[in-house]
Amino acid sequence: MQLKLSTHTLQLKHTFTISRESHVTQDTLIVHLSDQNKTGYGEATSNPYYGHTMASLKAEIEAIRPDIEIFNFTEPTQFHAWLSKKKLSSFALCALDLAAHDLYGKLKNKPLYELWGTSIDSYPLTNYTIGIDTIEKMVQKMKEKPWPIYKIKLGTREDVDIVRELRRFSTAVFRIDANGAWTASQTIAMAPTLRELGVEFIEQPLKADDWAGMEKVAHHSVLPIIADESCLVEADVDHCALHFNGINIKLTKCGGLTPALRMIKRGKELGLKIMVGCMTESTVGISAIGQLLPQLDYVDMDGPLLITNDIARGIEILDDARIVFPTLGGSGITLLS
Repeated sequence: MQLKLSTHTLQLKHTFTISRESHVTQDTLIVHLSDQNKTGYGEATSNPYYGHTMASLKAEIEAIRPDIEIFNFTEPTQFHAWLSKKKLSSFALCALDLAAHDLYGKLKNKPLYELWGTSIDSYPLTNYTIGIDTIEKMVQKMKEKPWPIYKIKLGTREDVDIVRELRRFSTAVFRIDANGAWTASQTIAMAPTLRELGVEFIEQPLKADDWAGMEKVAHHSVLPIIADESCLVEADVDHCALHFNGINIKLTKCGGLTPALRMIKRGKELGLKIMVGCMTESTVGISAIGQLLPQLDYVDMDGPLLITNDIARGIEILDDARIVFPTLGGSGITLLS
């Protein structure tokens, strides 16, 4: 295979704020893997919370470039197993794994969902994320993008007031993501009011390692609770099943599509609702997520809707949230020049 790396800075339409950070741009690394005149693309964004920069991700991959370029690639699972022995971060592993899957599907001339034996006749709609801001600006952001499902980022002193005010202007489904900013008692106390305001579920209300608090929430919350920061890798799924109603799988956190498929299977075996979320990726990463849609209960793949300078074509999200799937094999990605 031939390996190429490119870095890009995605410009956000609005300052994106969650309970622990804010940013106006998102740096992202694109892996290009080529073989037999076909090229597959994978993506991993930088993330200060998890300690990954463009420089660190590139350095990890460049260190094993010679090995990658002489690797006898046959299919993605085999490639991922080999990469897993190289002690890469999950973010670098993800970018390589996504590129390998896209390449494999293009070589087979079939989309991944078809190679996995699934049908796109039915799939969940993505939510659209409203980042933390003044209540007035959060209302404005929602009015700018009429959408059937909103994910509302919370973690302020006026969280219930925010939801109540947003509800005045929309009949859409609301999902709440506190990114670990609440306590167990706050979550349990707010849940009844949030349910009355049309909230579907709460995502990661407590800090990732507050398992004692999550046990209380699991027994007393009137709303379903979805794990995010508490569910990073495959080994976390079984633990989360004792404390959550569902899991939000992030491809960069778990290491790509290969482990994500196993996490989906195991989560379903344990009776968990399955969600896959994004990290404000471009259409490169979002198109990989899109291949998983038939297997999911919920999805957060609004990255391209939040940026002004997308770098690829692939999955297209229409104004009514429906998806147009590309006819190209793999994840269907074409990088823009």
